[in-house]
Amino acid sequence: MAAFPSFLVFLFLLPTLTPLVFSAHQEKKETFIVQVHHQTKPSIFPTHKHWYESSLSSISNTASVIHTYDTVFHGFSAKLSPSEAQKLQALSHVIALIPEQVRALHTTRSPQFLGLTTADRTGLLHETDFGSDLVIGVIDTGIWPERQSFNGRDLGPVPAKWKGQCVAGKNFPATSCNRKLIGARYFSGGYEATNGKMNDTTEFRSPRDSDGHGTHTASIAAGRYVSPASTLGYAKGVAAGMAPKARLAVYKVCWNGGCYDSDILAAFDAAVADGVDVVSLSVGGVVVPYHLDVIAIGAFGAASAGVFVSSSAGNGGPGGLTVTNVAPWVTTVGAGTIDRDFPANVKLGNGKIVPGVSIYGGPGLTPGRMYPIVYAGIGQFGGGGGGGGDGYSSSLCLEGSLDPKTVKGKIVVCDRGINSRAAKGEEVKKNGGVGMILANGVFDGEGLVADCHVLPATAVGATAGDEIRRYIGNSRSPATATIVFKGTRLGVRPAPVVASFSARGPNPVSPEILKPDVIAPGLNILAAWPDLVGPSGVPSDGRRTEFNILSGTSMACPHVSGLAALLKAAHPDWSPAAIRSALMTTAYTVDNRGDPISDESTGNVSSVFDYGAGHVHPVKAMNPGLVYDISPSDYVNFLCNSNYTTKSIHVITRKSVDCGGAKRAGHSGNLNYPSMSAVFQQYGKMRMATHFIRTVTNVGDPNSVYKVTIKPPGGMVVTVKPDTLTFRRVGQKLNFLVRVQTRAVKLTPGGSSVKTGSIVWSDGKHTVTSPLVVTMQQPLD
Repeated sequence: MAAFPSFLVFLFLLPTLTPLVFSAHQEKKETFIVQVHHQTKPSIFPTHKHWYESSLSSISNTASVIHTYDTVFHGFSAKLSPSEAQKLQALSHVIALIPEQVRALHTTRSPQFLGLTTADRTGLLHETDFGSDLVIGVIDTGIWPERQSFNGRDLGPVPAKWKGQCVAGKNFPATSCNRKLIGARYFSGGYEATNGKMNDTTEFRSPRDSDGHGTHTASIAAGRYVSPASTLGYAKGVAAGMAPKARLAVYKVCWNGGCYDSDILAAFDAAVADGVDVVSLSVGGVVVPYHLDVIAIGAFGAASAGVFVSSSAGNGGPGGLTVTNVAPWVTTVGAGTIDRDFPANVKLGNGKIVPGVSIYGGPGLTPGRMYPIVYAGIGQFGGGGGGGGDGYSSSLCLEGSLDPKTVKGKIVVCDRGINSRAAKGEEVKKNGGVGMILANGVFDGEGLVADCHVLPATAVGATAGDEIRRYIGNSRSPATATIVFKGTRLGVRPAPVVASFSARGPNPVSPEILKPDVIAPGLNILAAWPDLVGPSGVPSDGRRTEFNILSGTSMACPHVSGLAALLKAAHPDWSPAAIRSALMTTAYTVDNRGDPISDESTGNVSSVFDYGAGHVHPVKAMNPGLVYDISPSDYVNFLCNSNYTTKSIHVITRKSVDCGGAKRAGHSGNLNYPSMSAVFQQYGKMRMATHFIRTVTNVGDPNSVYKVTIKPPGGMVVTVKPDTLTFRRVGQKLNFLVRVQTRAVKLTPGGSSVKTGSIVWSDGKHTVTSPLVVTMQQPLD
């Protein structure tokens, strides 16, 4: 996931700018993002870059500038030894050195991810002229511009405000752009500074996509209507993005070796200067304090310029505290399922049918024939697992772990984990296996991902996996099975369900800010796909398809990016915070059966830490009635009240700040966020209380009266004053105060208890809902 210089890890434990400490023998060079006092450039230097290069030459004979930044950040990036970094930090105009992090894509197809997924509903809003002047910037792996999802037919001229470029490169002439794809850039300096010159035979030094992820996410956000669309015959129908007429600008920052912070910050800088309205970012890494998080820093600069930033929550679920991209000025998106799936059931020799999912599209198994089935985890592979591996490696179907003599002509059960799901199938196929059953482990739960496998294969949940393993181990006659592919099934209930892989709260940096904010479709999503990349992502996969089905919070994020563009088109005066508020306060928390949204991994009811405010509802978000707005100065008060130093806040905001006025805001939970989260530490106190001050802006009808409905968390007393808000005009702001009182609960040392409720304002036409979550914690001592 993310790589840090080992000698800098201690920096991420404190929300302050700690001086860098180095030991003399560690002279390995690492990349740093360097912030400078922008106004102090001496007049003798024609550009800031010349000044930065001069600064570097004063401390090093070899260091050079990788990128310069002057829109969302002031400074540059460079590869430095520890001693060079220390010298540079001592210069009077240098504010901070931020160690580079390496980020990963948030698709479940990547080998780093061990887990699950959900489904999609495209074309939620009919194509209108909404969004035709809006530009969505996608920071990702690039784009395959020839796809029909990106055609420029019948679109008006490029918006006059646009200042971006179509940067030519390998296999990407400047003519690759059109009235749909109006900008394309690539940033590889940080990647190459660490990894050396890229291999031009395996990836393109240009905005062209050699991975598929960027093409997929861009078409989810703003793909044109394309019909017919399908993947290997599955999910046939019309493909369309959320804002089909919005313009696209792509910023390629992710390469074979990952997505490097110095390149990501350069993309943010360029996107805001180019004039994008929305930034969509489906990557993430280790969670660190905001002043050390380049995504948080770039996003703050973007939000301050009026640009909405949506980012994926991450795929670390179903465990708690796994959510990433948690800054309150970023809209953080988790993943839910849609009402479509791809059943592929296992029929066992004992007659039992075990449910599974798959989007395998090649020649199937012979109908009516039962095949021998084997599993390494119960010693069937002769203990050593064959092929030089051990039983554990063979049970996971890792590369080189299977013995052809054991698997030839058989269906092989492979456990989830370590290597990618598609790579397991490739290993089975390479060794002569005829099929694969991919079985979840206990941690994976019941969440399933449909993959374009390279051989007949299906994925089954933990319970089904245990049943299959038991059958193989206990069968007195040779165990047999087959896989029956059922195609595409629509109208699935329940839906949505929180995808098992979707990262969960609470927020590990700011527990008083509920994250994720919302969920959106992220499981088994059909979207555009490049040539030259097989649908499984396995190098040996020679199949080609115009569309592919992927899963991950990577796929959920661009749904919200496209919706944000539509909302901005409908309400040009709305701030990024107002757009997020509209999405959050109109979100829903019940499925298509009318029951509370459930958790795919367990089947139990999910919680606000899983879905935030709920699943986005595009039509209602267009007319939310009231919004919770936030200004950049409000975020400064939040940072002050979160105990960030003024120097750390300067790193994020690029401005000198005074925290004196922040006390008037009360505490960090008083940030005017659409959700409310309180954490009580039970230091022997029997009674505890807190309050939230909120301001709502009327964006509905001029004369409207909103009354409050309080659903208090269990066992708590919640009051709202006033309980009625009377608006006389659009744009009018009114305040209210929420007071929460609770009594101590019995907890073990280090234990916690979470209760949830809501505050709902309604005028009879609009319903404005805010989740309220209260966490009780028992200290360890």
